[in-house]
Amino acid sequence: MGAPVTIPAGWAAVGGDARQRWVAGLPGLIESTLQRWHLTPDGEPCTGMTALVVPVRDADEVRRAVKFSFVEDDNAGEIPTLRLWAGRGAATLLRADPPRGVLLLEWLGEPLQDWWDAEEATQVAAGLYRDLHRPAVPQLPDGHALVRGWLAELASLGRRAPAPPRLVAWALRAGGELAAAPGTHIVHGDLHYLNVLRRGDGWAAIDPKGFNADPCLEPVPLMWNRWADLEASGDVGEALRERFYTIVDTAGLDERRTRDWIVTRCMINVGWQAAEGAPPGGGLGDPEEWITRNVTVAKAMQGLELPE
Repeated sequence: MGAPVTIPAGWAAVGGDARQRWVAGLPGLIESTLQRWHLTPDGEPCTGMTALVVPVRDADEVRRAVKFSFVEDDNAGEIPTLRLWAGRGAATLLRADPPRGVLLLEWLGEPLQDWWDAEEATQVAAGLYRDLHRPAVPQLPDGHALVRGWLAELASLGRRAPAPPRLVAWALRAGGELAAAPGTHIVHGDLHYLNVLRRGDGWAAIDPKGFNADPCLEPVPLMWNRWADLEASGDVGEALRERFYTIVDTAGLDERRTRDWIVTRCMINVGWQAAEGAPPGGGLGDPEEWITRNVTVAKAMQGLELPE
C-alpha cells in the first residue's frame, strides 16, 4: 500500500476540540480509505484550512486526489454540490463517503494563483460562474441563513468591531436586505485563485462550500486574494475597483448587489477577528493584516462609479 501518509504537525495542532478529535482519527481513516478504495499514496499531502489532500494512484495506476475534510456547517454541501456539477466547471467527483467527509477526485494541475496575468486570471475565475451557478436545489444548505447568523454576531459586537462604524452599519443594513430571502442559485462560496486548477486547456473549480445563495455573493474571495498584484499597481483602491469591474463584466452580475455583498462579507470577516478564539487572520496568520485587508476592500467599494 506504500509508505504511511504523514500528517503535517503544524496543521494538525490548530483548531478546537472537535477538530482535534477529527485529526486524532485521521490516521485510521486514511488507512481504511486507502484499503477500501484500493489506492496507493503517490506524493506528499497538501493541506487547506479544513482538509488534507493525498495524491494517490488507483488500481489502474491513474493519479487521483483523495480529500479528507473536517465537515462544518459552512462546507456540508461540498459533496452534493460536486455531484450536481458533475465535472462541468469543477473537479469531477469519482467517489465519496459523505458521513466521513472523504472524496476521491480527478487529479488536476497548477492553480490559477500562479497564472502570470492577474486580470486574465480574474476573468477565468469569473467565467466559471456560468457553469457553476445553477438554480437552487433543496438538498443544499441556504447560505443566506448562514449570513443572517453571521450578521447577528457582527451586530452584537457594537463598537467593538475593529472597523469604521459606517462600514459596519452598511454591512448590517445591506447584508440584512440581501440575505432576507432564500438563495436562488448554487454557489461555490469560496471561489478564489487557489481554488481553480488547470484541467487540460481549461480550468476547474475545487473545494466548494456548496450552498444556495445570490450569485452576486460569489466574487467576494476574489477581492482579497492575489493581494500582491494589487499592491504592485501602486494604487490598491483603484486596482480593487478595476478587479471588481472585471468580475461583474465577465460574469454579467448586478453591480450594486455585488458591491454590497463585498462590503457585507468583509465586515463579517472583521467581526470574526474580534470574537474569542477567532482563527488567526483568515489564513494569513496575522489578524491585524487580515483586518486591514478587509477594511481596505470595503473602503474601495465606496469609490465605485455605478449608474443610478
